[in-house]
Amino acid sequence: MTMSPSVTDTDTVILDHGTGARRSRELVELISATLGDVYIGEMEDSAILTVDGAQIAVTTDSFVVDPVLFGNGDIGKIAVCGTVNDLAVAGAEPRYLTLGMILEDGLPLSTLVRVLTSIRDTAKEAGVVIVAGDTKVVRKGEADQIYLNTTGVGVFKRPPLRMRDVQPGDKVILSGPIGNHTVHLLSIREGLGFETRVLSDCAPLNGMLADVFEATGGGTGVHSIRDVTRGGLNAVLNEYAATVGTTVLVDEQAIPVQPETAMAMDMLGISPLNAANEGCACLFVAPSAAEAVLEALRSHSYGAGAVVIGEVTDEPTARVQLQDANGRRETLDELAGAELPRLC
Repeated sequence: MTMSPSVTDTDTVILDHGTGARRSRELVELISATLGDVYIGEMEDSAILTVDGAQIAVTTDSFVVDPVLFGNGDIGKIAVCGTVNDLAVAGAEPRYLTLGMILEDGLPLSTLVRVLTSIRDTAKEAGVVIVAGDTKVVRKGEADQIYLNTTGVGVFKRPPLRMRDVQPGDKVILSGPIGNHTVHLLSIREGLGFETRVLSDCAPLNGMLADVFEATGGGTGVHSIRDVTRGGLNAVLNEYAATVGTTVLVDEQAIPVQPETAMAMDMLGISPLNAANEGCACLFVAPSAAEAVLEALRSHSYGAGAVVIGEVTDEPTARVQLQDANGRRETLDELAGAELPRLC
């Protein structure tokens, strides 16, 4: 076997490789470089493929949520939402899912039924059907109760969205507050007492984004969308800055954070900008389309808290800068690894 020149026999996978931050990107780059010409992805949330002249979106994801069950959701809901949202932010209409399950010996069947019920109900809400699946059972101690893998297929009724289409002058819009999913799960795990006041934002966003596309005449002026997941808003903004090659300027005071979420994160010493989310979209839109996008988002329950948080500048430095109320700027560096324990 030929080993990559950048890898030695003593190098190992570490937990930081799974955080969605810089270490994750480096691992994905290693994987894609090693696969070579059998890998044709573009580092977007979904691959955009042409089949017999028609374009489809394909994405796959694995889910290892801790805890498996939480206040207003579970690993099953997250699996469907995560895959549906990856298709939707590419501009595709989600249609089909596969479902792979790795179950640990001793998993209560009541837990499995709850997870499957969430999968069923969330799939119905998102308008997708499960067309194939696989189940494996491993010995006790070889898994954390249940792991899920889902692959999604969507169809395009409009031009696909890509990061490279973002332009200087674009407004940066968040569909809602950040950090709630992280605080909800950490509160349950650590007994912080916030879980009834801060709920997970886990939701399928394809219906909300369909409203955005309709309100803008098929998405005119909507250049790119990314769902804000494991690496948090920090990772998303830095990825776009690197792709566009200019500075993304963010109004620090405009970033929406629920007061209880801010309180909990202050207690934990972590930033909402690095927190995982499961129902928040970050949109890059032309200034002429911003009001229509905001109105469409705010008319949907999942986007009621939508706000403009910044813009893409023409400053020729690929970075993210936070601007405070006094106009002072601070560069937001991408995390190398985890600021907090693994949640999903």
